[in-house]
Amino acid sequence: MKVIKFEQYGGPEVLKYTEEERPTPGDNEVLVEVKAVGVNYADTARREGQYVVPTPLPYVPGSEVAGVIAEIGSNVKRFGVGMRVSALIESGAYADFVTVDENVLIPVPDDVDFEQAVALPLQGLSAYHVLTTMGRLEKGETVLIHAAAGGVGAIAVQLAKIFGAGKIIATASSAEKLEHAKAMGATHLVDYSKEGWVDEVKNITDNKGVDLALEMVGGEVFNKTLKCLAPFGRLVIFGAASGEQAEFHPGQLMRKNQSVIGFFLPQIMRKPELFQQSFKELLGYMASGDLKLTIGGSYPLSDAAEVHRMLQSRKTIGKLVLKP
Repeated sequence: MKVIKFEQYGGPEVLKYTEEERPTPGDNEVLVEVKAVGVNYADTARREGQYVVPTPLPYVPGSEVAGVIAEIGSNVKRFGVGMRVSALIESGAYADFVTVDENVLIPVPDDVDFEQAVALPLQGLSAYHVLTTMGRLEKGETVLIHAAAGGVGAIAVQLAKIFGAGKIIATASSAEKLEHAKAMGATHLVDYSKEGWVDEVKNITDNKGVDLALEMVGGEVFNKTLKCLAPFGRLVIFGAASGEQAEFHPGQLMRKNQSVIGFFLPQIMRKPELFQQSFKELLGYMASGDLKLTIGGSYPLSDAAEVHRMLQSRKTIGKLVLKP
């Protein structure tokens, strides 16, 4: 089978399109014939050796996968050959086939195509749990969502509306991206590539600040976002797309009873009672039309390096997908 792998850290050029032996599922695993793979900033961080946890070499990236079960292990009871499934896995999705533990498989309804199914696990679950489990969003509260035209951001805007947020302040770096966020349900738009965006956020909130902020850029954006928080405000950090780590002095939170909360989706995936029910909810929102997924483009698996370049240029809107 064909795979994308890297044997050293570096730029997109380290991704190699090569051939490996097709894997055999273990007793509690299935073999999935891959139909779609989600591309994420986590993949680029893995490639650069900058991920939250160490990345072993050589490495086949890819944590979001959707496809059809081609083979099942001897102990698999709930799934059979030919079933359409999606899963969030540790690695290995940039391939024609991948083995997946039965316990993390999620059935994909016939009316949901594979591109949509693969856009939902990582980014949909991240948006859901950043807002609820970690962010504790309550009805009527004001939420600030950075990179609101991206994969997680666009879903978070829609879910914030579904969950009853009051003001939904979306930030992005271009007029086109802001218009997309508006179409998703944002009530206020802020271009955070321009000076003075913190004052703009404060003006929108009548100088009260936001109750909840979702931050995945890092660096100076993190520090400026802290200035946007209201008393008792929560800032959930779930990435550092800029590659920059911010200097942070915890004592500054005391004055207004504010919180900074970290989020790492694999910890959610270790609690089936958390991710299985929330994923069913997300599928329900899709079925009702309340949640729409934006597919920014589908590309052959062999083009993985170029797709990484596109993602890191920050000029894309929506989800980028690879198809073997």
